[in-house]
Amino acid sequence: MQGSERSAVTVGVFDGVHLGHRRVAERTVEAARARGARSVAVTFEPHPAEVLRPGSHPARLTTPRRRAELLTALGVDEVLALSFSLELSRMSPGDFAQAVLAERLRASVVVVGEDFTFGHGAAGDVETLRALGDKYDFTVETVPLLDGVSSSAIRERLVAGDAEGAAAGLGRPHRVEGVVVRGYQRGRQLGFPTANVETPPHTAIPADGVYAGWLECVPVANLPVVYAGERWPAAISVGTNPTFEGVPRTVEAYALDRDDLELYGVHVAVDFAARLRGNTRFDSIEALIDQIHADVAETRRLTAAI
Repeated sequence: MQGSERSAVTVGVFDGVHLGHRRVAERTVEAARARGARSVAVTFEPHPAEVLRPGSHPARLTTPRRRAELLTALGVDEVLALSFSLELSRMSPGDFAQAVLAERLRASVVVVGEDFTFGHGAAGDVETLRALGDKYDFTVETVPLLDGVSSSAIRERLVAGDAEGAAAGLGRPHRVEGVVVRGYQRGRQLGFPTANVETPPHTAIPADGVYAGWLECVPVANLPVVYAGERWPAAISVGTNPTFEGVPRTVEAYALDRDDLELYGVHVAVDFAARLRGNTRFDSIEALIDQIHADVAETRRLTAAI
């Protein structure tokens, strides 16, 4: 930012950039444009819970890169990811408002959800922020919450395998990202080669089962770029594959009608549209193949309709 340029700012973890987050971000962009200012979304990395209560990190709905991508797509000019540390966590509401909002960002307006808290021990709320705005020359706008829409609620839906419910809260299918690694190649042996996705720690992975969705290649720095931006309907398997014992939990995606893809080492995204069934142990390979054919047919039908 230019030293003299004012900004419209919103502050939050924004994990998932769900429909409630979108309303706050969009209002921030509107407020910035009305003032001829830049719009800035302030986020935190890592998740504050991991610093304050190590080991309690909630399942991550979006990677930092994806979170910034989604906020930028809403029109936000800048995404500022603050490194969340014990030092930052101990800042008082007043110190945060002065150092970050007033001095660093030169905020003219701060837009937050009506349940916003900030500062050491979450001591500050919206009224605290308004008082600090009077002191540091910014106004405060609040955006009403959306009933039933929160990052926690979306995580609960994913734990239950409710991909459609999660998508309703997010405003898009839930996405899992990672690098394709070599697996047991059983899918290839069965005639359905899958991309075995190695996900980052704390990724919010839906409950075990078979899902309909999409597989997409996502260009990421320092990794091979192939099929850039291509997206295919995909049958997705999450779990340990009970027909074959001793297999660790995996996320595997079969791009429909594509047995020619070479994706090892490539960063991909898997979007979950709907859950087809739970995992089942089959008595024979033939029975498993028959079921996969049925899963592929249902995936084709569902993805064509979305």
